[in-house]
Amino acid sequence: MKPVTLCLAIVTCLCNRFTDNLTTCLDIISTAARKGSDLVIFPEMTLTGYGTDHLFSERIFPIDSGLIRTFARLSDQLNIAILVGLAEKVNERMFGSHLVFTPHTPYGTYQKLHIAPNEQGLFTPGTRIPLFEHARIRFGIQLCYDAHFPELSTAMALQGADLIVLPHASPRGTKQDKFSSWMRHLPARAFDNGVFVAAVNQTGDNGAGLTFPGLSVVIGPDGKLISRRLSSKNHLHFVTLDPKQLAHVRSHRMRYFLPHRRRDLFPVTPID
Repeated sequence: MKPVTLCLAIVTCLCNRFTDNLTTCLDIISTAARKGSDLVIFPEMTLTGYGTDHLFSERIFPIDSGLIRTFARLSDQLNIAILVGLAEKVNERMFGSHLVFTPHTPYGTYQKLHIAPNEQGLFTPGTRIPLFEHARIRFGIQLCYDAHFPELSTAMALQGADLIVLPHASPRGTKQDKFSSWMRHLPARAFDNGVFVAAVNQTGDNGAGLTFPGLSVVIGPDGKLISRRLSSKNHLHFVTLDPKQLAHVRSHRMRYFLPHRRRDLFPVTPID
């Protein structure tokens, strides 16, 4: 792994305002690339906004091929990985999805595996745990509620993830409240598995009765906070990951736990 620069996009994602959200994303991607980012990471359901009622569901459609071409072309031209979220319909079922575009590679999709109680009955859980790669870093994605299930992070780490990306659409509470909540469990995901963790939330009023506390954090493989931003407005948080931190943890006899995990008791979760 070489140094990798992340751009975490704390952004307002207006509910059912796809075109407006897309315009914002395209501007951010150009800025992120101009400032040397390798990955630009948007919050959960960036393009569609976030909703949990049937009116929201009725306005969600299958992914348009033109949208895929737009992001794929940008990724190729700017040599940047784009991680952008939306709700999507697949055979009349709705998924919380995050799309991954890496240069000159077919796009990938992560579908949220753990559906929060307020989302159940509306969203369908995914069934796959894919990993992705760009700029010599291997990464997995978890969406919001997924972060509360430690086995998922371990499954990704066992398959070679260096970084776990956690896009959120998590409303309510203050920015400090949300930061305190994240710091109860996200450092453990990093420390236990010897990986970087990067999380980013939506911010502001989404126009459908939900307000999001804007923040982002990056945590090192030693479980220590590297950087954070709290913002009520759109903000781009740039962080460069130092491969020496990963090497230091993974070469430590006592602080890299995965090689000593009892695989006979806890089977490896298949990725694909």
